[in-house]
Amino acid sequence: MSDFDNRLAVHYDELKWLYFELYGQDKQAFDYFCSMLRKCWEERPDYLKHDLDDARAEVPDWYAGNDILGMMMYTECFAKTLQGIKSHLDYIQECGVTYLHLMPLLDTPKGRSDGGYAVSDFRKVRPDLGTMADLADLSRECHKNGISVCLDFVMNHTSEDHEWAMRAKRGEKEFQDRYFFFDNWEIPMQFEQNLPEVFPTTAPGNFTYNNESGKVVMTTFYPYQWDLNYRNPVVFNDMTENMLYLCNQGIDIIRLDAVPYIWKTLGTNCRNLPQVHTLVRIMRMAAEIVCPGTLLLGEVVMEPSKVVPYFGTVEKPECNMLYNVTTMASTWHTVATQDTRLMKHQLESVFALPKQYVFLNYLRCHDDIGWGLDYPFLRTFGIDEVAHKKYLNDYFKGDFKGSPSRGETYNDAPELGDARMCGTTASLCGLESDDKDSAVKLDIMLHAFLLTQSGIPVLYSGDEIGQLNDYSYHQSPDPDKAADSRYVHRGAFHWEDAAKRNDTNTPQGRIFTAVRRLMMLRDTHTVFANEADTWLIETGNNQVLGIGRYYGEKTKKEKMLAFFNFSSETQTFRTSEDLGAFGYTNMMTGARFSAQAGTITLEGHGFLWLIAEM
Repeated sequence: MSDFDNRLAVHYDELKWLYFELYGQDKQAFDYFCSMLRKCWEERPDYLKHDLDDARAEVPDWYAGNDILGMMMYTECFAKTLQGIKSHLDYIQECGVTYLHLMPLLDTPKGRSDGGYAVSDFRKVRPDLGTMADLADLSRECHKNGISVCLDFVMNHTSEDHEWAMRAKRGEKEFQDRYFFFDNWEIPMQFEQNLPEVFPTTAPGNFTYNNESGKVVMTTFYPYQWDLNYRNPVVFNDMTENMLYLCNQGIDIIRLDAVPYIWKTLGTNCRNLPQVHTLVRIMRMAAEIVCPGTLLLGEVVMEPSKVVPYFGTVEKPECNMLYNVTTMASTWHTVATQDTRLMKHQLESVFALPKQYVFLNYLRCHDDIGWGLDYPFLRTFGIDEVAHKKYLNDYFKGDFKGSPSRGETYNDAPELGDARMCGTTASLCGLESDDKDSAVKLDIMLHAFLLTQSGIPVLYSGDEIGQLNDYSYHQSPDPDKAADSRYVHRGAFHWEDAAKRNDTNTPQGRIFTAVRRLMMLRDTHTVFANEADTWLIETGNNQVLGIGRYYGEKTKKEKMLAFFNFSSETQTFRTSEDLGAFGYTNMMTGARFSAQAGTITLEGHGFLWLIAEM
């Protein structure tokens, strides 16, 4: 038997049971699904099928090591084309990156792309960026250099210019059945009673009237993005094949975009329904059968109680990795308030999760910062949700007195206080203000905090050199782009600033050198392993966050104490840890650490990494 047959046999019974549960004993559709999996396996290039898949099968948690550093980038911003990225792999390697997330690059209609998330062809790269052959070539070159490649798979919807949508517009029922078409507004209005709006300002409502077909179509995100109907097995079969096609181009990590939305049921909010988890579980098994070296990354931008279920269970796993979005939002809340109590509350929940869960941790990404904080917890301190969101947005816009931050709001809804925040890490830290020294210290401290967390740290391209906001989008000839403040942090990469990365007399050099030093330390110390024990350290000071880590092997045991001052002023505090129990070393300086009577002093926005070998 082939490797494919062996892997299919392992999963066959569960695969069939789940498929039939969704699609009502549709044997013809299921048989087609299985034959499609075989076809994708047969088409998989030998170097992926044997070298990569076999190697990763021997170390199934290969992605959970402390030596992985991610970077996300837009091809056109970083190097204009895929070939341009290939020519700059030396810089990417110099940054220590081993996980490269290429932002959406599949074909989209000009002016109606939503940043690449309105795909018109899942098997074609945007012509201005290159070809599918260029993508496969870049992936192969990345693999040669120890870099895994991540790509977004936009599975909830297609562009209205996709072939399926075009044929649906022409009245072909087979293709209208791949979407949600209605003869009138009666059923859509019933849906709307329970559906929240994703973009209430820029794209209100969840349905759009299509003039060409004379029907109403579901469009959860934007009018030009048509929701796919996963109740139709043809949709699931073909979309899974599209996903596997991308895997066969050398994509190692498939980012399942907007995955909570993919199953729709009237009378619900159409989010996180049980059938979503069934679909993701089947996709996980499909990947393990066809391309076991591939991982699924779930984009679930919701509160922890909604996020964690997408890991599945140990016996029946779903996503390999998920975003730690709540910690990201809580980080910026802590920057604005200089109060760590919410962060401690958030980290307690994260630290209590099973260690096999792998999160992607980040400070900034391509998207906005949504203030999805734990408001019931904040209310215990007398904090009102709407007023607090306004404070956070005012602070990061620089409108609050004394704030050095510079950002812009997105989708502002004042009555709900639901505006989101945009800006690069450096600009939000205040590097556009006069006090650049304080901004650089905060920027570096936040990266140290990022790298202290378990999971995979991911940098947003440009953050490693302190890239600032790009306000030129306001003058864009594309009105959709000019009106979308997310482009303030989607500017072209500043190669002239990257040239200063080794000059520590510049902000770029200070940030780059510090982040590389932090990452090299993370690489070499097993205490950063995902399975390490983690806990909060009491500091008796709400402006200072303390985190402990411990990892023990037979031959080596390490204990780490980390402290982060979120205040702009010097803070003195005492720790609950016995600093004299072991000989601690300052990891950044290599000097032995001593504290008088257990008291530690940290300068404003300072941090401390201490390590002890036991």
